[in-house]
Amino acid sequence: MTGRVQGVSFRAWTQGRARALGLDGWVRNEPDGSVSALFGGESSAVDEMLEALHIGPRWANVTGLEVAEMEISQVPPGFRITR
Repeated sequence: MTGRVQGVSFRAWTQGRARALGLDGWVRNEPDGSVSALFGGESSAVDEMLEALHIGPRWANVTGLEVAEMEISQVPPGFRITR
């Protein structure tokens, strides 16, 4: 995710949303000011999460979202904020 996505509680918001949807994975800040995330779970829940990410928390301004599909075996259980 790009835009105003760091310093606006984006990772905590993403973690809360992902856990509420029963998703596994992680979210982290990147050195370039973007945020990366990996989601695994039911495809409908992942789709709902991706829709929510276009908006983000109220303090954020998401200007870009790049999505790539991966094998589910690559997603760690639970959802955590990483560094």
